[in-house]
Amino acid sequence: MSTESSTNKQRMQAIFAELAQGNGRPFVDAMADDFCWILQGRRAWSRRYEGKQVVRDELFRPLFAQFADQYTNQATRFIAEGDIVVVECRGQVSTKKGKPYNNSYCYVCRFEGGQLRELVEYLDTQLVDAVLDAPA
Repeated sequence: MSTESSTNKQRMQAIFAELAQGNGRPFVDAMADDFCWILQGRRAWSRRYEGKQVVRDELFRPLFAQFADQYTNQATRFIAEGDIVVVECRGQVSTKKGKPYNNSYCYVCRFEGGQLRELVEYLDTQLVDAVLDAPA
């Protein structure tokens, strides 16, 4: 594994150690200003969220507004090659409607200059539709 791969993998491991405790700040701090989050699928939430502020305002804010308690995300696997780190993980939270939203994810993360530049997210879109309201 190259030094770049190892460094990026360690960054993601540190970020997910915090996410497992409910602290999303390191994840947000790692995002470049021109960060792009791509949520795969053909559902209400699926699209490209371009720019760190857009991700925060149009993805995170409406998503987290539906949660009744603290969201956590536990990584189960990290695979790194060059500027890419793939993270397999499982989130856990309850919604304000009392439904569990425990989704499994695969994040394909691209680093550049030590910052997250892009994340492509794969998840159970049927669970999203069953549990979450569409974003406004």
